[in-house]
Amino acid sequence: MPNRNVTITLPEETLKAARHLAVEHGVSLSRFFGLLVEKSAPSGRSYEQAKKRSLALMARGIRLGVGKTVTWTRDELHER
Repeated sequence: MPNRNVTITLPEETLKAARHLAVEHGVSLSRFFGLLVEKSAPSGRSYEQAKKRSLALMARGIRLGVGKTVTWTRDELHER
């Protein structure tokens, strides 16, 4: 996927700290921000995998241990 340029606005002190961190990591400021975002943002692939798992679970349902027949009514459960 091709890279795109973006512009961000930061307070001067935050920018200075970010520059120092980038130097400590031996990368450019741009690459440093890119690495932070890559680490923080979920990848599209893992999102799709989680979505498939959730949809399959909803379609299958969750066993709640009540067996095949329910012997109570909603009103009985909510009696006070």
